[in-house]
Amino acid sequence: MLGIQLGVLAKQFGLGRLINPEKLRGKIIVVDALVTIYQMLATIRGSDGYFLVDSKGRITSHLVGIFNRECRLMSLGIRSVYVFDGPPLEIKLRVLRRRREEKEKFYGQFLEAVKKGDVDRAIKLGKRAMFVTDEMINQTKKLLSLLGIPVVQAPHDAEAQAAYIVKKGDAYAITTRDWDALVYGSPRIIMHWKIIHDPYLPAKLYTLDEFLEKLRLTREQLIDLAILLGTDFNPGGFRGIGPKTAYKLIRMYRSLDNLLKHGRIKWIWDVEPDEIRQLFLNPPVTDRYEIEFGTPDEEGIIEFLVEEHNFSPQRVKNRLKEALRGLHRIGKQADLMKFF
Repeated sequence: MLGIQLGVLAKQFGLGRLINPEKLRGKIIVVDALVTIYQMLATIRGSDGYFLVDSKGRITSHLVGIFNRECRLMSLGIRSVYVFDGPPLEIKLRVLRRRREEKEKFYGQFLEAVKKGDVDRAIKLGKRAMFVTDEMINQTKKLLSLLGIPVVQAPHDAEAQAAYIVKKGDAYAITTRDWDALVYGSPRIIMHWKIIHDPYLPAKLYTLDEFLEKLRLTREQLIDLAILLGTDFNPGGFRGIGPKTAYKLIRMYRSLDNLLKHGRIKWIWDVEPDEIRQLFLNPPVTDRYEIEFGTPDEEGIIEFLVEEHNFSPQRVKNRLKEALRGLHRIGKQADLMKFF
């Protein structure tokens, strides 16, 4: 929801600029692993509306999507770093439980639509009924390892850790579908990333500096604006307050605390506003990560995708050939650390 809300203001103020993926050659991009797995499950389906599966019935939509995406990126000379979520913070657990209950409610309807052959309904419901299992996460990590792509384990929130990596200068930007990474302080985010399309579609690059300058906000005020609209720590925000109203209130009252003090809003959550604010300003992150790129293991990838999960051998080989050709253009594998 936050993505939609802040997106309204970004459009109103003309923020961001189109950037062709080919212009990102030689850059490191940080990826929120869980969000990406969900994205692939939502968009990559079979003809019946169900997820793609292998001969043993194991879901492979996420593997298909991530393999194709990363080979495309490597063909352009772009390398990714995937960040995985750690255990959720206590104040986020209730939100996650509620989301799971909603998914369980829709999952039965989704399966029923698949059985009836109602493909459109199955695709629509499937987006609300997706579960990412530990098996999927482990499969994704194995694929990334075989592709030579670094994996970072966040202490808690992956987007907070991803933002920290970009702030440190260890990567150029975060690819995301939401604005949380910007609220966490990432200097740059890339949205509307359509890298698997052919021809490549321009993405949109947003910077934190531009966002704060054009909206005439401080970083703390941007966080207060996000809290007004609703975050993972206070979902739903405040009834009747949309993005334009929230922006006007923050500009007028200067802070969430002043809004509360003057009775313009009523706080209904059992977590204090400043606790949420501090989670965005100083989230739990770690310096204990390494960003080292390796050469894609062609034999290992063939064994994993083709022999174990029934991928087309020719398609896998063709994709790998494109990826290796792109990496060769930016220098030998031994020189990959030039990305820094």
